[in-house]
Amino acid sequence: MKAATLMPKKLILDNILEAVGETPLVRLPEGFDPEVRCEVLLKLEFVNPGGSIKDRIAIGMINSAARQGLLAPGGRIVECSSGNTGAGLAMAAAVLGYKITVVIPDKMSQEKIAAIRALGADVVITPANVEIDDPRHYTKVAGQIAEETGGWWPDQYHNTDNTDTHYQTTGPEIWRQCEGRLDTFIAGAGTGGTLTGVGRYLKQQDSSVQIVGVDPPGSILAHWWKHRELCESGPYAVEGVGEEEVPGAWDPEAIDDYIVIDDATSFHACRKLAAKTGIFAGGSSGMNLAATLQVARKLPESARVVTILPDGGRAYLSKAFSDDWMRDRGYTPPTKASDANLTHLLRDRERAVVSPQDTLAWAVHQAAERGVRPLAVAEDDKLLGVLDENAALALLSRGEDLEKLIVADFIAPAPPVLDATAPWQLAIATMADSERILVRDEKGWIPFSRRDLMRALPRLRHDN
Repeated sequence: MKAATLMPKKLILDNILEAVGETPLVRLPEGFDPEVRCEVLLKLEFVNPGGSIKDRIAIGMINSAARQGLLAPGGRIVECSSGNTGAGLAMAAAVLGYKITVVIPDKMSQEKIAAIRALGADVVITPANVEIDDPRHYTKVAGQIAEETGGWWPDQYHNTDNTDTHYQTTGPEIWRQCEGRLDTFIAGAGTGGTLTGVGRYLKQQDSSVQIVGVDPPGSILAHWWKHRELCESGPYAVEGVGEEEVPGAWDPEAIDDYIVIDDATSFHACRKLAAKTGIFAGGSSGMNLAATLQVARKLPESARVVTILPDGGRAYLSKAFSDDWMRDRGYTPPTKASDANLTHLLRDRERAVVSPQDTLAWAVHQAAERGVRPLAVAEDDKLLGVLDENAALALLSRGEDLEKLIVADFIAPAPPVLDATAPWQLAIATMADSERILVRDEKGWIPFSRRDLMRALPRLRHDN
């Protein structure tokens, strides 16, 4: 197998597919983990135009199928995906003139599903927690739809073009960017294409490079690698990695070691990465980073470790980057009630403020877009009141032009205002007489309702 020659990108591209690949390799800042002395490099695959490393294989598999006559011009692509391959295929299909159906399990983020639909794909959603031989399993559904429609099913889990694409592009990129000097490559596996393709290429350049796989608990891959036997699969929340059967694109012989990283560790790692470095990556990136740090802590200062960040954090705003989602699933320990104030109850709460000179149309848009009620009206850091919702609704029902009206004429008295540092019990007492309050912090005013309070109280731990 011959690796492709890497050419510099053109300054002006003919289509979006030409922007795939040549992703940056970024050094993890020194001190991110005080126990790590060596160099850690992050391959930012989420900067691909479709948002993930799967853009690479989408193009590779389509081009190969077209050359072989498996995919006719204007034909239909049918694929099962945890989201990223579906998005990459949908992007390519839009450019190349194919129709596409993506079958996706219901555990995947709504952001991913919405992105695939936005790219023009038909989306079929299947239950996530079913056995692999169940006809409702997303792989079975994809195969059935492909058969019924005469579509081409890439079957990324068993498609050798998946592995070959990474051998021909991702591996050579890493080797060139590292100028031929790296000690360890670490990546998670779903289909296994990245880990196998990159691993094979790097081993051919330098047989001493260590290839380390990463798996979530509940996947069978790490167990298979260690024992060469199947085990019972289980649920896990990290998306796009792990498997319940051995994929054909994954070669255990290309791997030197395997590490298992739990969901909580993965999610906290990606959140820390975003907050401390500005690198906004998803849960599987957090899994890879956590495994990389685990390895790097044992390596000398002279070592260099490379890992993949497969996709970005924007696809997980409602999941790993949501405090409520993290808390509800037990990934964030509750705050001790005796130590808590209102700040601890305000996570994920939207805030917005308008000035008296803003148009009423803008104010109504802000309230609706952000789900903010009541909407604070302020000027020069002084609260004047809140938007008069009843008056605004009456005008809307009459078809009035809200662009011609200003907020100053539609200000209602504000509900009670509490400081964010106030004891959380004060909110309960205040809401006995007021369904909504405003909470003041250093950034402005946050609306808070009885419903918000009911949702937030489980964040507190009451020690008996």
